[in-house]
Amino acid sequence: MIQDFHYRALPIDVYFGNGESKNAKSILNEQGFSSVLVITTPEQKDSGLEMAKHLGDLVSEVYPHAVMHVPVEVADKAVEKALDKNIDCCLALGGGSTIGLAKAIALKTGIPIVAIPTTYAGSEMTTVYGLTENKLKKTGKDIKVLPKVVIYDPELSLTLPADISASSGMNAMAHAVEALYAQDKNPIISMMAVEAIKSLSQALPKIVKDPQDIEARKQATYGAWLAGICLGSVGMAIHHKLCHTLGGTFNLPHAQAHAITLAYSAHYNRNADIEAMDKLAQALGGQSHEEVGQLIYKLNQQLNIPLALKDIGLPENGPSEVARITCESPYYNPRPYNQDELEALLKLAYEGLAPN
Repeated sequence: MIQDFHYRALPIDVYFGNGESKNAKSILNEQGFSSVLVITTPEQKDSGLEMAKHLGDLVSEVYPHAVMHVPVEVADKAVEKALDKNIDCCLALGGGSTIGLAKAIALKTGIPIVAIPTTYAGSEMTTVYGLTENKLKKTGKDIKVLPKVVIYDPELSLTLPADISASSGMNAMAHAVEALYAQDKNPIISMMAVEAIKSLSQALPKIVKDPQDIEARKQATYGAWLAGICLGSVGMAIHHKLCHTLGGTFNLPHAQAHAITLAYSAHYNRNADIEAMDKLAQALGGQSHEEVGQLIYKLNQQLNIPLALKDIGLPENGPSEVARITCESPYYNPRPYNQDELEALLKLAYEGLAPN
């Protein structure tokens, strides 16, 4: 059983436990915040209004305008709102889109962030930010965008539909997978990555079977927290480059793109770092690095995740375009980028066929 905890490691405070979001007002008071902008997506506006009601006079306004991939024009309007309201804190209630918009505000203004994640995205534990302009998503790192406080409340994820939970959890797993073969990997982060992969691969099937299983939700939240630490501690590689292209250029849904593509990027790297990939296979219940793509593909099948990129919006010319853009401005990867091989794998992903 995963225990509740309060983890303090400067410059971030982490609170973890069922119902922990109910303590948000006292936590904000302890931090000295008095003019808070509550940020959500349009779909989560009601949750934002409920949080604002709980926080009372600490709230300046609810701002329900976060969208996927943080377009620069959306970010600019949010920065203008934050400055106009003279806020002293952004409270991001939601997933990667919401936390991403809060980060865009923090990047320009230095206004601190309190994050209350409702998905398993993991961005809340990192200095990484992303902005999309002219159909290209660019990422960077800046200590200003690291939230000052993160409040994990597994109960908030009980309303997250099973299909979104599964995709979001696989998105988190992708951070841990790439941490295993990162350029700057280290034994501590690798240990956390293995634990994250085990936790998520065990919890997600239980959530799909019973979305109200609070212990499975707690285990998945714990795995996502660990995966977020991995994402924030070491560099990512080819998988994240592929997904940033799928999202920024083709506006594919972030979590689903990560979930589908992970099997193929892991298969591409299966022989690049055999020790790391053997760890990955074993964390997923297999034995050999040769299995990693198949193991992830089969897990996606078990989770009822859409298997084909065409089913989430990738056009027919997408595989060749993604392979080209990826190879023109590559991230680090433990093996060289081969455009023809990547295009062939992406064509399999486009059709939803197993990696081979």
